[in-house]
Amino acid sequence: MITGQLVYFTSPGQVTIQPEMLAPPGVGEVLVQTTLSAVSSGTESLVFQGLAPEDMELDATISSLRGNFRYPFKYGYACVGRVAMLGPGVTEEWLGRRVFAFNPHESHFIANLDTLIPLPDDLTDEDAAFLANMETAINFIHDGAPLIGEAVLVFGLGVVGMLTLAQLVRFPLAHLFALDRYPLRRKIASELGDVQVLNADDPAVVSDLHGALVEQGFARRGADLVYEISGSPDVLNQAINSAGYHGRVVIGSWYGRKKVVLDLGGPFHRNRIQMVSSQVSSLAPEISGRWTKERRLALALESLSAIHPANWITHRYPFTEAAAAYQQLVLRPEESFQIVLTY
Repeated sequence: MITGQLVYFTSPGQVTIQPEMLAPPGVGEVLVQTTLSAVSSGTESLVFQGLAPEDMELDATISSLRGNFRYPFKYGYACVGRVAMLGPGVTEEWLGRRVFAFNPHESHFIANLDTLIPLPDDLTDEDAAFLANMETAINFIHDGAPLIGEAVLVFGLGVVGMLTLAQLVRFPLAHLFALDRYPLRRKIASELGDVQVLNADDPAVVSDLHGALVEQGFARRGADLVYEISGSPDVLNQAINSAGYHGRVVIGSWYGRKKVVLDLGGPFHRNRIQMVSSQVSSLAPEISGRWTKERRLALALESLSAIHPANWITHRYPFTEAAAAYQQLVLRPEESFQIVLTY
């Protein structure tokens, strides 16, 4: 047997480090020793606070995330590590290979080869830790389908929002806006390129946004495409009201058990606003004839090499101090951007 350790969510606001006994890898399996794992600022914040729906599956598409959000459980989906032991039938070339896995925070884990993503030699562990969120950002781009010359807004500049923005600045848009309440995030966003960054906590932000749209000739039309990635249900109404006639609002936030109160009696109804749910576990039907998850992952890896999001890591915690990492995430979000656990 192999002895490992894992992060266990035991109750709202509580995580512990527990030992885990692993059998040696079987046929077609390997043992991975984790070197780094990324904490998801949106999803894991809800999980840590007990705001995830208890009866909802952790993720039906990921074999390592079985069960539901009922305590106690293990969670996480962004591990980088090295193959440390081979099971029967696995060739020697896998030994020592760096891989990414959609796996909970564990010091060691057994995985089938087909669940691992080999990493390019020129991609650092720190950049690779953003792979899951980069894939989500690309999925948002696919679902929103920005067009040349459009005005696009992004509400919420957490890690996924920032990666989405980093992709959008590469498009030939007429104008790109981004809104967030935290100065640290606004600073990172302002360094990405041609984007106008606004303070979401400023009472005048709506008029500022309207003024900017007027300057760019979008006064009557409003924004063509709006992304709501803030994680705050209250922001969704603002996103809807910012969209122009027949505009698209892509909802990338997962609100968990937070309730959403929508005002659909105003601009939404008369402007024929489209609301699009975007979730990375599946592909939009209209592109599934050309795109696969493998193709999307390959693009995400290329994008990580181009953007280098490792520069956005603000906190590194030893794996055994995971409780402090989650306290940092929830209690001091204005200081935190990407938090990683080291092993």
